[in-house]
Amino acid sequence: MFGRIGRFPVNHPWVTIVAWIVAAIALTALAPQLKDTNDQADFLPSHYESVQAEKTEKASFPQREQPSAIAVFQRTGGGRLTAADKADVARITAALQGKKYEKIKKIETNPEAVSPNGEIALANVIADGDDPYADDVIDAVKSIRADAKPLLTGTSLTMGVTGTAASALDAAESSGDTDAMIMMGTLILIVVLLAAIFRSPLIAFLPVLMIALMFMVSTGLIATASELGGLHADSGISSILIVVMFGVGTDYILFLLFRYRELLRAGQQPKEALTEAVTRVGETIASAAGAVIVAFLALLLSTMGSLKAMGPSLAIAVAVTLVAALTLVPAVFSLLGTKAFWPSKAWKRQPRNVVANRIGSMVSSRPAVVAAVSAGLLAVLAVGAFGFKAEFDSESSLPKNLESVRTMAELQRGFSAGQTDPSVIYVKSDGGAKLDPAALQTFRGRLTAVKGVGEVSEATLNPKGDVAQFSVVLKYRPSSDAAIDLVSGGLRDSAHRSAPPGSTALVGGSTAVLVDIESAVNRDYTVVFPVAGIAIMLILGLLLRSVVAPWYLMLSVGLGFAATLGSTVWLFQGVKGETGLLFMLPVIVYLFVVAIGTDYNILMIARLREEISHGASPRDAVRLAVAHSVPTVGSAAVILAGTFGVLMLASNTLLQQMGFAVAFGILLNAFVMAILLVPAVTTLIGKKAWWPGHQNTPTPPSAVEPQPVLSDARSLS
Repeated sequence: MFGRIGRFPVNHPWVTIVAWIVAAIALTALAPQLKDTNDQADFLPSHYESVQAEKTEKASFPQREQPSAIAVFQRTGGGRLTAADKADVARITAALQGKKYEKIKKIETNPEAVSPNGEIALANVIADGDDPYADDVIDAVKSIRADAKPLLTGTSLTMGVTGTAASALDAAESSGDTDAMIMMGTLILIVVLLAAIFRSPLIAFLPVLMIALMFMVSTGLIATASELGGLHADSGISSILIVVMFGVGTDYILFLLFRYRELLRAGQQPKEALTEAVTRVGETIASAAGAVIVAFLALLLSTMGSLKAMGPSLAIAVAVTLVAALTLVPAVFSLLGTKAFWPSKAWKRQPRNVVANRIGSMVSSRPAVVAAVSAGLLAVLAVGAFGFKAEFDSESSLPKNLESVRTMAELQRGFSAGQTDPSVIYVKSDGGAKLDPAALQTFRGRLTAVKGVGEVSEATLNPKGDVAQFSVVLKYRPSSDAAIDLVSGGLRDSAHRSAPPGSTALVGGSTAVLVDIESAVNRDYTVVFPVAGIAIMLILGLLLRSVVAPWYLMLSVGLGFAATLGSTVWLFQGVKGETGLLFMLPVIVYLFVVAIGTDYNILMIARLREEISHGASPRDAVRLAVAHSVPTVGSAAVILAGTFGVLMLASNTLLQQMGFAVAFGILLNAFVMAILLVPAVTTLIGKKAWWPGHQNTPTPPSAVEPQPVLSDARSLS
């Protein structure tokens, strides 16, 4: 089948290339804009309490105003605010209100907005809408900071802006243009490494151009599918899509190019060699892509809307990359022929057998030692995974010198840390009867007694009198672990238990959303991961025609996952002393280490199957397969790992964690699992690894007898 697929683009390259260009232009021009959202509450199912509280608010208190940011005033040298200082606060606030910022409803203060110790005064920035992450709101906060500077001249005051929108602004500015950083790092790595391997400027730059074309088609299809299917695209999909497209795309291009060059060296003509290369590795690429696609689609089982949206989007991108690898890539190289390797002529010579062949010989001759050492290394690293602690406080990862972080610390000298974003509790009458004011006052008193609660507002009733609203200021920052523990435990327990007879209490607000996200993510781990593992095993079974190999392959993948997570825990929680790791880190490792990293295992095991089918003994098959796969696996892994490694340059510790985990996990997957552990275990199991197929009926060997190659850049040409 793959031979027929490969022949068309090889024999009709211009038709194939033009079709891709037309598709890219049409989709870019006609596809709708991708709709992003930053509100995680939109991504939780309706049965979660925070979502029910939000619905109650919209139905009963549509006029409720929540500050998107807070301006914090204090004296330059510290101390209590004077009457003149308070007058200056009112004047500056009024002047900022007069600026009429877009999407800002009002900026207000009052005499009561002064801390009990008299040192801090506040002004609330109220957005015209309920999304503090909206671009216009964030831009307004930036303008407020700039416009306040001349207004403070001649006063004894300093002013800083903190709160949700201000933190979002600082997070974006501190990380810089992450997409651009990832893109630039990826491009440099791809170009430099491909140039070192093939010594050809065309091969160095052509994959970049082809992947850019695939990216245009993918984003157009994702936007169209999102519009037609009513899906939301998570705000981080763009940067993730860049990594997926360039990582997976480069993998598949390398899979094809290394086999193409191998066949050329064996004496085949370019078009014949290219068709044969697609025939040989087409099934491998399709299986690798299939494993990644089903892993991404397994995210549809998530309770988190963001992951549900991310799964199909990434699956579409990988599917486009698969089609391009089997059509666009062969068409381009068919058009160029051997000129693609210009000016190097090294593609004509068989490489010397040095590093790669030594690794292959070592694995085949000492499989027990190699398996024990590689598995032992992964097991030791995996121990750290037991110490994983989920961190939901994204603000704590920001550099301490950012204005929102400094201002929050200053605010806490006079107010509770939760002042910027109070939790909200709604008491709703079950039968629609009016609530008893005395019972509500008792309820408020019990909430006030909860340890960790700073203050509780008086009850605000809706016009019908059947729903009451309480604003609860916590003593902790809204996204901190302490606040999450308080809301998930003492506050919700007390609210539910103390609700007046005949009523129901619901705890909402951003902290409650984080509590429910934690529950949703923990549930997803127990559902998504097993389903994805079973699906990948089925694909491996179909590729290998074996019911044995998929089991130890998936066990090795699971060990690699644990080793990656454990290594990240050792480094960040152990060495660097972080209190926890990004709560989504296991999902990120799953997406990029398990799903995409499985490509390398599939490439290795497919080559082993090929050598076995040609009649080689298990040990010889391992020696040849490892020797041939080291350059391909090593090059692809370094590019993908390097892409994520760029994130370690960011000042945001969450990005650093993500960058290290994925980069190190990919390298473990490639150099320890795919190159050492999997072939060593396959050697130990022998022919039984291929049961019930490929044991006693070897196919005639190909006219091409593979030659081992080197794994260092100098000898990869």
